[in-house]
Amino acid sequence: MKLQNYINGKWVEGEGEGIPMFDAVTGEIIGFSSTEGLAIPAVLEYGRKNGNTLRKMTFQERGNMIKSLALYLNKRKEAFYEISYRTGATRVDSWIDIEGGFGNLFANASLRKLFPNQPFDVEGDAIDLSKGGRFMAHHILVPKQGVAVHINAFNFPIWGMLEKCACNWMAGMPAVVLPAPQTAFLTEAVVREIIASGILPEGSLQLLSGKTTSILDTVNSQDVVTFTGSAHTGKILKNNPRLLEESVPFTMEADSLNCSVLGKDAVPGTPEFDQFIREVKNEMTVKVGQKCTAIRRVIVPEEMIDDVQKALATQLDKITIGDPRLKEVRMGALINKTQVETVKTQVAKIAQTAEMVYGNFDEVQTIGADATKGSFLKPILMRENNPFKNIMVHEIEAFGPVSTIMPYKNLDEAIALAQMGKGSLVSSIFTNDDAIARDYVIGAASHHGRILVGNRDMAKQSTGHGSPLPMLVHGGPGRAGGGEEMGGVRGIKHYMQRCAIQGSPTTITEITGIYQANAKYKEAPEHPFKYHWEDIQPGMSLKTHKRTFTDTDIINFANLTWDHFYAHTDITSLDGSIFKKRTAHGYFIISAAAGLFVHPNKGPVAANYGLEECRFLRPLYHNDTIYVRLTCKQKVDRDVASAEHPSGIVKWFVEVFDAEDELVAVATILTMVQKKQELLIEMTDEKIAECLNKLTENSKPKWGILTPQHLLEHLEHGYKIMSGQIQDFEIVTPEKILDKVHNSLYAYDKFPMGTSFPTMKKGELEELVYTDYETAKIKMLEAREAYKLFFKENPDAVLKNMVFGNLNKYESYLLERKHLNHHFEQFGIL
Repeated sequence: MKLQNYINGKWVEGEGEGIPMFDAVTGEIIGFSSTEGLAIPAVLEYGRKNGNTLRKMTFQERGNMIKSLALYLNKRKEAFYEISYRTGATRVDSWIDIEGGFGNLFANASLRKLFPNQPFDVEGDAIDLSKGGRFMAHHILVPKQGVAVHINAFNFPIWGMLEKCACNWMAGMPAVVLPAPQTAFLTEAVVREIIASGILPEGSLQLLSGKTTSILDTVNSQDVVTFTGSAHTGKILKNNPRLLEESVPFTMEADSLNCSVLGKDAVPGTPEFDQFIREVKNEMTVKVGQKCTAIRRVIVPEEMIDDVQKALATQLDKITIGDPRLKEVRMGALINKTQVETVKTQVAKIAQTAEMVYGNFDEVQTIGADATKGSFLKPILMRENNPFKNIMVHEIEAFGPVSTIMPYKNLDEAIALAQMGKGSLVSSIFTNDDAIARDYVIGAASHHGRILVGNRDMAKQSTGHGSPLPMLVHGGPGRAGGGEEMGGVRGIKHYMQRCAIQGSPTTITEITGIYQANAKYKEAPEHPFKYHWEDIQPGMSLKTHKRTFTDTDIINFANLTWDHFYAHTDITSLDGSIFKKRTAHGYFIISAAAGLFVHPNKGPVAANYGLEECRFLRPLYHNDTIYVRLTCKQKVDRDVASAEHPSGIVKWFVEVFDAEDELVAVATILTMVQKKQELLIEMTDEKIAECLNKLTENSKPKWGILTPQHLLEHLEHGYKIMSGQIQDFEIVTPEKILDKVHNSLYAYDKFPMGTSFPTMKKGELEELVYTDYETAKIKMLEAREAYKLFFKENPDAVLKNMVFGNLNKYESYLLERKHLNHHFEQFGIL
């Protein structure tokens, strides 16, 4: 088998024999990978040119796209697990790589809610550059117009790709992925599914399945390069002349000598001691220690080093090695024989001063596999008794199931030893003493990208020392590469260009799509709360009438809320305070402002969604008069998963002015505003009559096999269910998806063509009930009248539906509208 490369919109093979890939368990050759003969500069240019589609998508569109991809891949995960066994990974190991990778897609997709509903981001607060408020500045982030070049390591062929691609896709940037040749076959399998899905715009993902030394020779300043792998290789890439000439952003995540510290309070018998031992054992054996975050240095109080050594040996004795497909196997194989020899060489260097206190190179007992053919190695535990003098343990990493224990006298020494790794991705400390935890974290943070504090309170929920999470930064200073990946919104911004923009508030409003203070108002012809989400635009504004506060208002509000702060209720106590007279409550001011700007009638505004910011600029007293400016500040799209109609969030900028037009309070309130329903036609009595007049007994359907009379009898049956005449049936929709199916009634989309009633036999028509078409029509209309009468007399009734579950009056109306639209379109009468 020869892996293919996906470039320039097609799958192609490289020239030559290629690099062999081996089954880690059997040693057999899986296939070869090659990029020889490929025009690499054309690959980068193809991504840049075709990236425009991705760049023009809004954050909401990109997020939903990535979510769809995650769902698509997750349904096909078992095929990836089967392939992953050949990398030497157990089911647990592969879960980190496969479902952990998909988890990154889900997590980054969810971040769409934190971005504006447009292709670029508006960052931070506005900056006023003038006294009069007519000249200002802001920062925006736009997608870079290049490609993200991801050079990945062999240990996580899926997670390593998706944790990066999730960020660059959210940012609107296409990617070219170069997996490590050793496990490129697993990356290729996933990329094949991604391309087959058709979910990503063409050019968003390209794959080079093999080594290429020229990939960086034609990158430009709009590209981004990331590297995961050894510090040695990373330094070579980082100094590529082209990167320096073009000032190409380069992020490196390199192997590092991560450490875990046992607090002095965590003596044997404490939950923290046990948790520490489990964590070290896991980090030594999961993925056979082939993790960039694995614990390489085990730093323990000198008085407990023997206890730790003994406890670890006991735990490591329980580790079974062999074919990762077998349930009884706890540790699989290293990636290949070359890696086995590399680990042995590195251990030998550490062993120049340290002692091997557990494991050996001589024999490996395996289950279901031939130890001589596979890339198997026993866990190795080293002990360095003099870690300040013998520094090899702080400089050499054995990238396998290897860790070294070392002693410390006090916390300052533990911190110093942690820092001797010269920069690590992660450290952890296990202690139930928060003072120890604080001192360690503050002391060690300068040398680490992440620190986990483990204790009994978080043990059951902990994700562990070695698990980078999508919302947290992954990277570290110094030896760890000095780079940063993931981190939620931070990770997305690595693929965007930040630009400061200056201008008038009105101009900046138009550029950013967010209303800026002092910009010109756009007076709304009608009350803004009468508009649907699509029709509301930033700057749309309403000026209210006025209201004067009275003593009675303030006292009544105090009694209603139980807020009897002296400034509101005791005017004899105002001496020496900032208040001159009886003062209105701040929240009364906001409530009164809402009373002025809220439209009372039912309309598109579905609910108050919250308050984002609120500030009172000066006190308001009894007899003071206010009016309000309500202005659309920003619109944010939202997903709807519950029983509610599609809607978005509108952020309103509320400015409260006094009678002299002085600004006295500002706030940003959020409302949930329904979107327009323009797809489905309302089924009034008149509309139904109009459609039925177009239907004849000879009408032909556009799809399906229903005849006109079958349609009428089907509709009659539906109305009898909705009026309670027929209820002797079971709900057929599975319980686990019933809520989702039920809630789909609130969506504005149509039933898909070909949707059939559960009791109908596929491809067969049911026997007709009535002798002729006209009788069926009369019976259908009678059934509809019975349905209307039932809910008129029983407005709170809830009835069963075979597909959608329990429906109330309003939900029955929604079903009728969708149902009639579906079938009337089927016969071309709507």
